[in-house]
Amino acid sequence: MKFRSATPTRRRRANWRQEKHLSDFNPSIEDFATLLEESFVHNDLYEGAVVKGTVVAIEKDLAVIDVGLKVEGRVPLKEFGAKGRDGEMGVGDEVEVYLERVENALGEAVLSREKARREESWVRLEVAFEAGEKVNGQIFNQVKGGFTVDLDGAVAFLPRSQVDIRPVRDVTPLMHTPQPFQILKMDKRRGNIVVSRRVVLEETRAEQRSELVQSLEEGHTVEGVVKNITDYGAFVDLGGIDGLLHVTDIAWRRINHPSEVLTIGQTVKVQIIRVNQETHRISLGMKQLETDPWDGIEAKYPIDAKFTGRVTNITDYGAFVELEPGIEGLIHVSEMSWTKKNVHPGKIVSTSQEVEVMILEVDPVKRRISLGLKQTLQNPWDAFAEQFPTGTEVEGEVKNKTEFGLFIGLDGDVDGMVHLSDLDWNRPGEQVIEEFKKGDMVKAVVLDVDVDKERISLGIKQLSGDPMDSGAAGELRKNSVVTCEVIEVKDAGLDVKIADSDLTAFLRRTDISRDREEQRPERYSVGDKFDARITQFDKKTRRVTVSIKALEIAEEKEAVAQYGSSDSGASLGDILGAALKQQSDD
Repeated sequence: MKFRSATPTRRRRANWRQEKHLSDFNPSIEDFATLLEESFVHNDLYEGAVVKGTVVAIEKDLAVIDVGLKVEGRVPLKEFGAKGRDGEMGVGDEVEVYLERVENALGEAVLSREKARREESWVRLEVAFEAGEKVNGQIFNQVKGGFTVDLDGAVAFLPRSQVDIRPVRDVTPLMHTPQPFQILKMDKRRGNIVVSRRVVLEETRAEQRSELVQSLEEGHTVEGVVKNITDYGAFVDLGGIDGLLHVTDIAWRRINHPSEVLTIGQTVKVQIIRVNQETHRISLGMKQLETDPWDGIEAKYPIDAKFTGRVTNITDYGAFVELEPGIEGLIHVSEMSWTKKNVHPGKIVSTSQEVEVMILEVDPVKRRISLGLKQTLQNPWDAFAEQFPTGTEVEGEVKNKTEFGLFIGLDGDVDGMVHLSDLDWNRPGEQVIEEFKKGDMVKAVVLDVDVDKERISLGIKQLSGDPMDSGAAGELRKNSVVTCEVIEVKDAGLDVKIADSDLTAFLRRTDISRDREEQRPERYSVGDKFDARITQFDKKTRRVTVSIKALEIAEEKEAVAQYGSSDSGASLGDILGAALKQQSDD
């Protein structure tokens, strides 16, 4: 039997078939099935796997490799890296290659060193992934959403967010540089590998932080660089770990914002205040390196002493005044002005204003000083009392009307009040107050000044004196006979004015006449005059009532007593007639 000598592989295969035919020229059907199954097993075993082969020849830029089973394949020398490019490959060298197919159209095995390296890498990477170990690689290209990394033959994806702990604008310095990565995800079926450089950096940083934290002790003074500034403080880099310098620990004095004292990149000396070994949080302080200005504060600022300070901050409840660097006191809104009540502190003082204050209270434990601004000025209530003693006549503007009286603005920016009962001697205050309006200039008399309660009592009716004590009214008593003039006619009676006085009185309907038929107010008109008898005269309640009926009864009794009794036989008409005749003769 003759065979074609196209290739060595074909010659080997022909020889193998010939030998097989000679040794088993009469195989049974069972033997043939077994041989066929074994051939399939061999093919399944090797195809798609990495196998070992031997270099049997070097042809120009190709290496001829025998992988067994009488099969040879050709692999470019460049796939073997520097060893292949430098000509160090030789016949007899054992190499690992990837067997894609046992036989192609030319009867040769399809081999690949690159795929073998990739398979080897996948095996090593799977082991590292399962163990949580880091792997080495190089970033060699940029793609959408991240970068590609060469993990010794296997290509992995590095998301942009996993490049560094902080966003990196330029990754050029990281390209083509061997560095460790952590595998986050592997999917061999899809050929996907996702890695992270950030995880490695965080672990390294955590180790460094742990070592650095172990070396730090509370109370030690260290140097650091201001890394970041926030509203509540600044972060200081202590050489691999950040500490927080709170705004209240920057200086003993009040600081509204850390940027008033610190700048990013500034080197500062700080003291370690607290170290949390578990969370690695470090609290720093700058003011602790200076002497506490609150030491001996009570001796420096005694009670009732006056000092000058600068307003540093204004709030709804008061203003803070700096007496010296690191020492601030609070002027409560109630201690800012004698007269301005319910006014925002910003309308009394302004930031950076120099003010004189009085020390009201010092609490070194709570580190608080209470200050007074109004105490440095004369109490306007004292000043008013000295200038306008009781009984003095004053003038002012009606500032407000209330249900109980008038408030009048007076000298010294103080207000006095005229109660309803002090508006008029005779008329009700509710009626008189309607005659006043805001802005009116009025005169009044000082009735009382209470400095402690900051009250001034005024009276308007006192300007004219009490009509019950003035003129003829001072001689009036109960049962006095007076002449009255009608000033108003009402259904219930008559309002009258007593002659020769400023007194007014009320004549009830039942007191108009002894005769019931004559008890009619409409019988009188405004301006009519008549005599009546005072039946009530109470200076305390200021109540005066008169009665014509009482006068008639009194006159009748007097006539009877003087001119006879009706029991003697004289009629009442005769007696009254004689009395009237006597009055007319007189």
